[in-house]
Amino acid sequence: MVPKKLFFTKGVGKHKERLTSFELALRDAGIASQNLVRVSSIFPPRCKVIPRKEGLTYLNHGEVVFAVIAENSTREPHRLIVASIGVAIPADRDTYGYLSEHHSFGETEEQAGEYAEELAAEMLATTLDVDFDPDTSWDEKKEIYRISNKIVRTSNVTQSAVGDKRGRWTTTIAAAVLMLKVREPSPPVPQVSSTSLRAVRMGVICRRMAMAAPATSATLSPFWRRA
Repeated sequence: MVPKKLFFTKGVGKHKERLTSFELALRDAGIASQNLVRVSSIFPPRCKVIPRKEGLTYLNHGEVVFAVIAENSTREPHRLIVASIGVAIPADRDTYGYLSEHHSFGETEEQAGEYAEELAAEMLATTLDVDFDPDTSWDEKKEIYRISNKIVRTSNVTQSAVGDKRGRWTTTIAAAVLMLKVREPSPPVPQVSSTSLRAVRMGVICRRMAMAAPATSATLSPFWRRA
């Protein structure tokens, strides 16, 4: 039961009830009508990352869906909150990668996204025996990873929001949605030309006329004479 495809999504919701603000964030992310099961942070081998728009078309209402989810909430007016998912994908597609969850207060989307991305890359680097100094900057680490040729891609999806000025709950989420089974696209409907349709209609009309015509003898009697 290894996911074959994955897509990233994010959303924000505001409401006087915390649970409802979470629901609204899920709706904003497009995954409110599924039963979500939170899982730990492994990017499956040979898993393909697809666009959110495509991924949402594969989901059914009420379906049990596995996802790595980062979430943050506040009811403090004007407080900056953020939720982020980072991903690190190995060059060897038969090897698993990492997904990281990060949520914080007071960070911008760029800051939180880079931190989540760095977390995922560090976890992957330790499994691939990439030699690096954990105290160096993220830019220096990215260069080390690039030179090692063992980590092919890192990225993040991040959602930030400012606490509602009226004190309502504000919730942000970021998620990596894992897809175990993907429906095959429906086969194309064969196209029939207008000429073919006219020929079919004429054939039907001729058959109906033949069935409606009275039965007559195919030959005339040799004794029949015109009066």
